[in-house]
Amino acid sequence: MTDPRLSFKEMCARFDVTPRTLRYYEYIELLQPERDGRARYYGPREIARMVLILRGRKFGFQLEDIRQWLLIYEKEGTHAQMKTWIEMADRQLLELADQRAQLDEAMVELKALRDETAATLEREED
Repeated sequence: MTDPRLSFKEMCARFDVTPRTLRYYEYIELLQPERDGRARYYGPREIARMVLILRGRKFGFQLEDIRQWLLIYEKEGTHAQMKTWIEMADRQLLELADQRAQLDEAMVELKALRDETAATLEREED
């Protein structure tokens, strides 16, 4: 039995990405599909990498960080990659906590301004 391969169009559909996104991931060497003429085919390795790329994007990682992390697996293996992942995750958790604090602060300020404006409007209508 051969490993499943996805065409370019199937890859876009499966991962709900645009053709432009898929081409860009190939351009920056996140993905390296097999080529048959102009056609591209994505095997199990590329499919697994795409899952990791999209997961990394969901957590807010930069594409270059994801690319470097994927290279660690190829050059140093799983153990080194897992150690690096923990370090990256720790940094990203701090970044997300900072972003959350900034959002919370902005929401408090926005609510106060909204309430102040509503009160002013209410006084003017009386």
